[in-house]
Amino acid sequence: MITLTVTGMTCAHCVRAVDQAIKALDPAAQVQVDLAKGIVQATTTLSRDAVAAAIRAEGYGVAD
Repeated sequence: MITLTVTGMTCAHCVRAVDQAIKALDPAAQVQVDLAKGIVQATTTLSRDAVAAAIRAEGYGVAD
């Protein structure tokens, strides 16, 4: 499981955008977003860097 701290998420649309960005690369990914804490957890075959890049491509920040 990959756990990332994501900044800039403020609403349900943000949650959906992050979820869809990850699932566009790995349709079988299991994604959980904790909007209040700014945490994204993904069970996926993707690397941590690939997941972070997908989230950043949507305009959100990812803490290293």
